[in-house]
Amino acid sequence: MEKYDFIVTTIVPALNEEGNIEEFCRQYDAMLKNAPFQSEVVFIDDGSTDNTLATIKKCADKYSFVRYAIHQRNRGLTAALQTGFETAKGDVFVFYPADLQYKPEDIPSLIKPIAEGADVCTGWKQGAYNKKFVSTVYNWISRKIFSLKVHDLNSVKAFRREVVEHIFLRQDWHRYIVVLAANEGFRVEEAKIPLYDRAWGDSKFSIWRIPIGVLDMVAVKFQITFLKKPLLFFGLIGSICFFLGLLIGLWAVYLKYWNNEIQLPLLYLVILLTGLGFGLFLMGFMAEGQTAIKEELTDLRRKMIKKQSNK
Repeated sequence: MEKYDFIVTTIVPALNEEGNIEEFCRQYDAMLKNAPFQSEVVFIDDGSTDNTLATIKKCADKYSFVRYAIHQRNRGLTAALQTGFETAKGDVFVFYPADLQYKPEDIPSLIKPIAEGADVCTGWKQGAYNKKFVSTVYNWISRKIFSLKVHDLNSVKAFRREVVEHIFLRQDWHRYIVVLAANEGFRVEEAKIPLYDRAWGDSKFSIWRIPIGVLDMVAVKFQITFLKKPLLFFGLIGSICFFLGLLIGLWAVYLKYWNNEIQLPLLYLVILLTGLGFGLFLMGFMAEGQTAIKEELTDLRRKMIKKQSNK
């Protein structure tokens, strides 16, 4: 089997998963025996209140590939991943949950497209699971909004280190790593990955994740489209408001001088629409200035990363 010339870091956020950690490491160790790459596991204890951290430390003493980082309080999945990125030594990152609903034996399937030239490989969940309807609807909407051909955005993923160096993750934006990477021009592939029932512990899924996910979807879409040319967005709406105000104003003038009628509600509406249109134009101009500063900072950041990588 051909060996890959990169190191893989599997980042595993863990919150109250003490019953899964040892089995995860055992399966990971078995996977590595036949894997065509060198690898490490970085567990992130995200403020667990059980014996998760103690179990991770025990596994770190037993397995040389295990490393870990600690959050004193629960900071969320995105923050845990970012800590993992900072701790990782690998060239390729894999995001894997600790609950064993995805088996370590399938990690090579995620890595293979990366070895063949892809920058990101996202898993496509296979099998029955409880939240399939919600996941199907969410992924269908995401594909339409972001024009992506992959089937599953909210699954396990593998991606090159360069990907996380070129994207910005806000809280809960781990779901949109694939979207943000594609927006930066990185090549995205997918691989079918089996999903299994959780054997130990409780799911961290909450019904509140649905509205949060929808709002984040809108925020990401706004970030990668309209904020690139904010004057186009605000200016278009502002022009429509201003034009409507102008038409209503002409109608009010017609009623005053031809029918001798004064319609105060129409005058108020004219003031509202023209004022709103003018205000939106000002917002667009201000946003254009902020966008220019952001692009300059992004360009400076990329040049610094490139300079460091060339050393």
